[in-house]
Amino acid sequence: MAGRNAFNRKLVLIIAAVMLALSIPAFPDRPRTYKPNRASIRSHQLPQWYDDAKFGIFIHWTLSSVPGYAPVGQGSIVDIQSKQGVKAQLKNNPYAEWYLNTMKIDGSPTQKYHRENYGPNFSYDDFVPIFNHEIRQWEPEQWAQLFEKVGARYVVLVTKHHDGFLLWPSARPNPFKQNYSASRDIVGELTNAVRRHGMKMGLYYSGGLDWTFNPAPIQDAASFLTSAPTSQEYAEYVTFHWKELINRYQPSILWNDICYPRRANLWDLFAYYYNHVPDGVVNDRWLKYPPLNAKLVNSWPVRNLINYIGDRMTGSSGINSPKPPFADFVTPEYVTFSETRNEKWEAVRGIGQSFGYNRMETAADYMKASEAVLMLIDIVSKNGNLLLDIGPRADGSIPQEQLDCLLGIGAWLKVNGDAIYGTRPWVRAEGRTVTGTEIRFTQKAGELFAILMDRPGQNESEIIGLRAQPGTVISMLGHEGELAWSQKGDNLKVVMPGKIDASPAFVLRFSRLPESTIK
Repeated sequence: MAGRNAFNRKLVLIIAAVMLALSIPAFPDRPRTYKPNRASIRSHQLPQWYDDAKFGIFIHWTLSSVPGYAPVGQGSIVDIQSKQGVKAQLKNNPYAEWYLNTMKIDGSPTQKYHRENYGPNFSYDDFVPIFNHEIRQWEPEQWAQLFEKVGARYVVLVTKHHDGFLLWPSARPNPFKQNYSASRDIVGELTNAVRRHGMKMGLYYSGGLDWTFNPAPIQDAASFLTSAPTSQEYAEYVTFHWKELINRYQPSILWNDICYPRRANLWDLFAYYYNHVPDGVVNDRWLKYPPLNAKLVNSWPVRNLINYIGDRMTGSSGINSPKPPFADFVTPEYVTFSETRNEKWEAVRGIGQSFGYNRMETAADYMKASEAVLMLIDIVSKNGNLLLDIGPRADGSIPQEQLDCLLGIGAWLKVNGDAIYGTRPWVRAEGRTVTGTEIRFTQKAGELFAILMDRPGQNESEIIGLRAQPGTVISMLGHEGELAWSQKGDNLKVVMPGKIDASPAFVLRFSRLPESTIK
């Protein structure tokens, strides 16, 4: 019997490989320069387009958008972890896309919500036909038009989240659940629409977690450590999917989450990707989990020790993935860095406290456009990009509060985008005026942008520690003409325009790079 099962398994893999080869057009001839080893992959350089882009849209859209529920009122995931610990955070998870896991935790608000609204016999899988009915209304062109309008330069779509549901018609379907995928090729349709509007398309895939392979709920730090599927079957499943996504859609970004199967060949995947998409980038969430003895981890003394350590390792520093052997950029979650980083980074967060759609969130839970603009400015001044997430409803509609935030960002970027796109950090990221107005600096092509993070409170602003070169022309983006300026010791006084419209931030452009007298 064992021999027959092994034969059947090999036969399925062969059939799947043939189907994949027949269904995917071959790439045009391209040089195969990268080899599947550490030295070769580490020679990959961050492409300019990613460093120039600065602002991207993340999309979490899966079965969890049908119930669209997570508890609110406790702040962000970082707030809950730092104040109450990992166990409390998982039980009261503000991430609606974790619905399947949270509903399994006894006494959780999500479990209570599910039973009250769907009954005890309604499974997560029962959301599949509802989701597939609702997505008939989705218009990918409308999304692409919106993303272009708000100034995004790239988009990252979740193709499979931890629930294991696929948003594309894979030649390697889920081995445990029939028809566990979207009835439309969401990945392909959105990829085409996004590229028609001149943006780059990236793809997210949960390589570390898949609750169809390991359905045990994650309730604390210890169970998190044993939650990643470790079988050879799962390693082959993930590798097949990533290569299939590369072949079909040529994503500009591979955005893996949590970790990567320890039985999979990471260097082989990166070489395969870069040889097919030379200007692609990969994020930092590829670290392989070490082999762990689940029985040992779950023994009460070890479990208690792990949970004790886990609670003390989390806090206001937020979610920062352990460094893998290679990454083009790092991805802090719901936090930003306070100083300029030499390594490229991408701040990742939702407009609210959830990535997936959460019907419980109100205007009080969402960032206002002005907050998002100031966050973007701060991130860019310190060598980062902002990947801001939307959580659509099951029918593809986007909550108005999320739209308001995005459109506000777009309105500001339409006037002030020169101070963001294509810029690089200056010798220092931060400054201020003598009246206390915060300033962020960026530079591009020999020019400096001094971005005032509040409305100037008087006719002139005196910037501390800035010495302009003779002949420098200073102007304000969105206003015609030059601004008068004078040097006052180590400070620079700039006369503001007579009338300034309301805005989250105001940009002064210096035609020549000044000297910073503050190091």
